[in-house]
Order: sequence, then C-alpha cells, then structure tokens
Amino acid sequence: MRKIAVINQKGGSGKTTTVVNAGAFIAKQNRKVLLIDLDPQSHTTIHLGFEPPQIQKSIYDVLIKKISIKDAIVETYEKNLFLIPASIELASAEIELVNEIGRESVLRDALKKCKTDFDYIFIDCPPSLGLLTVNALTTAREIFIPIQAEFFALEGLTKLIQTINIVKERLNPDIEITGIIITMFDSRKNICRDVAEKVQAHFKGNVFKTMIRENVRLAEAPGFGKSIKEFAPGSHGWEDYKKLATEILKQEKKK
Repeated sequence: MRKIAVINQKGGSGKTTTVVNAGAFIAKQNRKVLLIDLDPQSHTTIHLGFEPPQIQKSIYDVLIKKISIKDAIVETYEKNLFLIPASIELASAEIELVNEIGRESVLRDALKKCKTDFDYIFIDCPPSLGLLTVNALTTAREIFIPIQAEFFALEGLTKLIQTINIVKERLNPDIEITGIIITMFDSRKNICRDVAEKVQAHFKGNVFKTMIRENVRLAEAPGFGKSIKEFAPGSHGWEDYKKLATEILKQEKKK
C-alpha cells in the first residue's frame, strides 16, 4: 500500500486537484484508492460532490477517536475510489488534540486498525504546517509536492523541507519526497519555464515529467462535483492527469 501525503503550505498550488484527479485515473487502473481530506476547507470532499455541512462521519471524528477509520469511509461515484471526508469541525481538531498523548500520530494509529486494504492512500494536507499536516507526514511513506509555475512558487519551500526533515528525524524515518508536480504551466510564459528549470535543478530526479497545464476545465470540474476524467474527457487537464497517473503507477516498480 502506497501512502502519499500531497502537501504545499502555499494555497492554489493544485494540491486538491492532484489528489482527486490522479486518484480517479489510478482507480480506473484497477487500483483501490482512498482519499483522506485532512484540509478544514474540505476541498477534496466538495470536489467529489459531497457537502461538508451534511457530512455525518468525517476525519474529524476519527481524529478525536469517536469512530474508526472504517466507519468514516464513503464510496464515491468512481469505481475503486473511496473518501474519508472533511467536515466543518475539522478546523478545531488541532486545538482539541493539543493535550493528547501521541497527538502527532493519531491518524497513523487509526489507519493501523483499519482492516480494509487499499493500494493507494492520498492525503490532502491543509495549506499550513500545523498538527494536521504533521499527522499526515507521520502517516505517509511518500510525499508529493505540487508547485505552481509562478514567481512566488518557491517561497516557503525551505520551511516545508525543514518540517519534513524534522518529522523524518523524530517521527517517521521512512518518509521520502518521491514526486514534485509542476502545475499551472504555460509553455508560452518565460516565468513558467524558469520556475520549471529551477524546480528540476533543485529536486533532481524527483520531478514528474508530466506538467499540469493551465486549463479552465480543471477549475470548473469541482463546481460540478466531478473529476476531470468524468467532467471533460479529452481536455488538456484530462490528458495531463492521465499521463501523471501513468507516471505514478510506474513508480510501483521502484518500490
């Protein structure tokens, strides 16, 4: 089972878009995929057509130990694609967990008790480096970092890498950055090409060849509660995430 935290504390990097769309294409390749929405904004939950105020059982309930992971899992309209949704209450989870013993590994411990097997778990992290993100990093074995091809894209990455290294040293020695995803790419713009070159130089060997192009269909899909696979077949977003999913699947041979 591959457990992948998709993280970038900078908003608008394509985190949720990547979790939902890569997950949907991988699920289509006969892999059982679980998406965990660990972001209080609930964007993964909304993207898949669920309404957070109506969620009865969520990742919040798992974290405060009211229910098991298995009880929080819901089916989506995509075959083989499952979700642990986020609800409004998740915003208070970090405060409630402050005095909890082992608060950094609550999610990892909950997953250990889950007897439902998945081939992939993607965790959509919040755009911050708080306790929820630390839980994701403690749980995962791999990290994907989406980086928007824009001027300020590399701002804050140093802090993110520092946090990952601290978690690796103290809590989860197995975690590794295994994929950098360049998003919002436009080959006509010099800045996009420059950022791509800097990212490839900095993260040698870990940058996916597929770059996610700017595409209005990707922005529209969440409003319809669908992945790009269902919403706009044949679009640039559809092509790019299909290729990215293929690259992710090829990584299996290296594991």
